[in-house]
Amino acid sequence: MNLISGYIYLIIAIILGISSNSFLKATNSFTNIVPTIFCIITIISCIFCLSKSMNTIPVGFAYATYGGLTITVVTIFGIFKYNQIPNSYAIIGISFIIIGVILLNTLGKTN
Repeated sequence: MNLISGYIYLIIAIILGISSNSFLKATNSFTNIVPTIFCIITIISCIFCLSKSMNTIPVGFAYATYGGLTITVVTIFGIFKYNQIPNSYAIIGISFIIIGVILLNTLGKTN
């Protein structure tokens, strides 16, 4: 597997992670069967793709990118879907997450 396929797996993992986490609230503590099945299938697929991406991308880079982008997009999803407006501290924290992911991916080095 080459580096490009690693990033493709990472992008798919991010999309699946966002999908799973965005609709987790709709499961109503796993009592609604259809959203629950959707969340289970997408999170298992997400972890599979994330593990495949880690075959070529360093673990720290892959997981930081996955986590940072998933947190950011799910927060934005919560703003639009559930009207959950973050306060200024949350916005600052998410900004730090985004800055950290950018720094890690552009300037970070591994051996």
